[in-house]
Amino acid sequence: MASADLRDELLCSICLRTYTDPVMLRCGHNFCRMCIDQALDTQDESGVYSCPDCREEFRKRPALMRNFALCNIVKNFRHTESPQEEITWICCTYCVDSPVPAVRSCLHCEASLCDKHLRSHSKSPEHVLSDPSTSLEKRKCSVHKKILEYYCAEDAACICVSCSLVGEHRGHQVELLDEASEKRKKKLSINLQKLITQREETKERVRSL
Repeated sequence: MASADLRDELLCSICLRTYTDPVMLRCGHNFCRMCIDQALDTQDESGVYSCPDCREEFRKRPALMRNFALCNIVKNFRHTESPQEEITWICCTYCVDSPVPAVRSCLHCEASLCDKHLRSHSKSPEHVLSDPSTSLEKRKCSVHKKILEYYCAEDAACICVSCSLVGEHRGHQVELLDEASEKRKKKLSINLQKLITQREETKERVRSL
């Protein structure tokens, strides 16, 4: 089994996946060719190029030098991985010619988007963006096919706006999903702190005995 330490060393800092066709900038930092190409594309308009890791600036678009040694290491590493260990990434829905990693998913469109397509994507409020996901359908109400934006405290369920207005949760106490999530996290954090304190007190009693 490949070691976790080696896997961490072979992660591209942009996509956080194992390198694919690794290339190196003049400053010595490595990236997937596709990832750094997209990052430099976003800097074309400003005309100022910099390394995503160290922020070293370049007067013109830097040349990408293929890191042959790292390519061989990645190749050998992939051979040592079992199918369960292989790292997969979600592809952009609109890049049909060649797979490109998605950076966000749109719940409204039920599509995943790379940097390029994200820039041209609709900014309308109904186009809710989330981390890349293959299970976008699970983020929608199974009855009304709308995005789950609210939390019903009475039924402890995630619901859509139609559920709260005309559905079975009508008249129930509801709040935005993000707000409910933050409250839940704070409550869990407080409970965890209480348990830690109780554990320390118990340890102290055992020592005294």
